[in-house]
Amino acid sequence: MKEAVLYLIPAPLGDTDPALVIPEGTIQTVRKLNYFVVEELRSARRYLSSLGLKVQTLEMELLNEHTTPGEMDPLLEPMRKGFSMGLISEAGLPAVADPGAGLVALAHLNGFQVIPLTGPSSLMLALMASGLNGQQFAFRGYLPVKPTLRDKKIRELERNSAKDHQTQIFIETPYRNEALFHALVACCQPRTKLTIAVNLTMPDAYIGTRTIDEWRKREPDIEGIYRKKPCVFLIMAE
Repeated sequence: MKEAVLYLIPAPLGDTDPALVIPEGTIQTVRKLNYFVVEELRSARRYLSSLGLKVQTLEMELLNEHTTPGEMDPLLEPMRKGFSMGLISEAGLPAVADPGAGLVALAHLNGFQVIPLTGPSSLMLALMASGLNGQQFAFRGYLPVKPTLRDKKIRELERNSAKDHQTQIFIETPYRNEALFHALVACCQPRTKLTIAVNLTMPDAYIGTRTIDEWRKREPDIEGIYRKKPCVFLIMAE
C-alpha cells in the first residue's frame, strides 16, 4: 500500500456552521491537506475557508457528473507524487449518490489507501429519525422523472418493501419534491408509511412519518416545509 491517502471528507448539508456537524478530528485532518478534488469549486472554497484553510494556497480539481472516466486518472497525480488528497462532495458524504465514487474506485485500483472521515449523511439521519426498519433498507437514488415511469417505480418499490420488510429510501431534485410527494400519495397503499425528511441538520429541519392515508388527510405545508429544499423520502409497506 502506498503512503499517500485519499481522505473522503464530509461537508455540511446546508449553510450551517461546520463546527456544529463536522467532528473536530475530521477538521484537523482536513487542515493538513493541500490537494483536493471537489464537486463544486465555489462551495468547496467556502467550506474549506470556514475550516481555517487559506484557499488561495490550495490545489483544487473539479470532479462532477460531467467528468469522463478518462479525465479521472490525472486527478490522482498528486497521490502518485506522495501527497495525500481530500475528496469533497457539494454536501454530505462523498461517493454516496455522488460522482466521486469513480475516483475512489480508481484509488483502490492504484493501490492507494482510502480513509472515510466522519460527518453528516442525510440518508442515515433520515433513516434514524423515521421509525421505519433500520435493519433492512435500500437506497434507490433518484426515481425516473417521467411521470408514468416514476409511478411504475414507486409501485415496484412498495411491493419490494412489503415482500422483504425493507425500508426504501430515495431522493429528488428540490424543485420536484412536491410532484414526488403527490405521486407517492396517489400510488401507494393507504397503510404504507411515508417519511419526509427535509433540510436535515438545519434550523428549519422537518421530519414527519405518517401512513399514506394520514398524509392524504393532512398534507404538509409545501411552502413552509420542503419547497426548494433538500429532501429524503422513505417508504415502508406492510
